[in-house]
Amino acid sequence: MPPTSHPLLTASQLSSLLQAARKAQGLTQTALAARIGLSQPRVSHLELNAQDLSVEQLLAWCAALGLELTVGSRGGGAAAAPLKTDW
Repeated sequence: MPPTSHPLLTASQLSSLLQAARKAQGLTQTALAARIGLSQPRVSHLELNAQDLSVEQLLAWCAALGLELTVGSRGGGAAAAPLKTDW
């Protein structure tokens, strides 16, 4: 099956995606919590309130579920200004 991409614009969309991905793999909140080093109540809270996820937690969550986090420019609009970095 080819990889799928899900553009996310809101924390609510992220909440739904993370919960759906966990359920699609047949994982309970308890099993996921054990994989990412959180408690089951914290996983439950974060599935409903993705805006409270730290970047570290989000990356661990994605790794545990075999998801990849990609950031890119939105298509169809005016060209975005290049990002300045100090790297």
